[in-house]
Amino acid sequence: MTWNRENKWRAGLVVLGVIFLFAAPNVFQLFTIINMTTAIAFAILALSLGLIWGYGGILCFGQTAFFGLGAYAYTVAAINFGGSTWAILVAILVAMLVAAVLGYFVFYGRVSDVYLAVITLTATLILYSLMRRTSGPEYKIGKSLLGGFNGITSPPLNMPWDTSQVLFPEHVFYVAMAALILAYILCSWLVQTQFGRVSVAIRENELRAELLGYDIRFYKMALFTVGGGIAAVAGVVFCNGVGRVTPDVFNLYNTALTIIWVIVGGRGTLIGPVLGAILLFYLTSSLGTQAVLNNNLVLGAILILFVLLVPKGIVPSFTEWWDNRRALRTSRRKEVRMRRRRSRLAEANGEAGDER
Repeated sequence: MTWNRENKWRAGLVVLGVIFLFAAPNVFQLFTIINMTTAIAFAILALSLGLIWGYGGILCFGQTAFFGLGAYAYTVAAINFGGSTWAILVAILVAMLVAAVLGYFVFYGRVSDVYLAVITLTATLILYSLMRRTSGPEYKIGKSLLGGFNGITSPPLNMPWDTSQVLFPEHVFYVAMAALILAYILCSWLVQTQFGRVSVAIRENELRAELLGYDIRFYKMALFTVGGGIAAVAGVVFCNGVGRVTPDVFNLYNTALTIIWVIVGGRGTLIGPVLGAILLFYLTSSLGTQAVLNNNLVLGAILILFVLLVPKGIVPSFTEWWDNRRALRTSRRKEVRMRRRRSRLAEANGEAGDER
């Protein structure tokens, strides 16, 4: 892996993330920290979709399915285990297993991109409808009642292997921010490995990659599975931030919102979806305090605006503008140096002619 400008930018973002991790609880109030935890959960979810869609070309309308599965699996496991240590691992494994099984049937079945989007969306809506119908006392897993549309209260995180030390909201923020940083580092490393480069090649031209001998179905399924695991981490952070999990984690609104985050932030980048999720989270939160503008109307207008006017998203468009600006400044500097050189040569030739 070469240490190019892109890697320097990523390293700088990680450093800023670490600084923010330790500084935020000392600067902001508790209510703001709790809101930030929710925003970070959505940022991790957007990062998971940004990875599989931006680098693998897999348009998944069901990323919230793995998000919700992670939240539910964590909550159920934590109630039955009496602690969160193993419950986090169970949540990630459940989401990755479901993603692997779904990905196997979809990708090895040669399902086209359009049908893939429909299948993942359908799976999400099935989970939404199913979990809303589990309100009776007979719907339970071990000691945990599923709760139907009321959901389940999520047990708080505890210190590893010590269930007596429960983490407070400001400590959950540390965990959430650390999870985001680690997920970003993992994705940054993954896209620069041979696996990541092959995934990008498959995104650009599946037929050419297959003719070169790569099993495009395996690469897609593997990337899809990793994305499901990252989305599960987001679900764990989310249910600990809000204190419970309900079937609304699977609803159509959250599904569409995840797509909008990536479009606004910019496909083909990792920081773009993260920024898109955080910006739109605070925008929708601000809109929720007034009754003039409808959230859905504003989000729809933003989506249309970016699709028509800024199709690349915020980060790629800014990067392109910055590169063009640097190139223009560099060319102007070269032009000024050339003019000065020509001027000096002309003066030298003039002085030589005067001497003759």
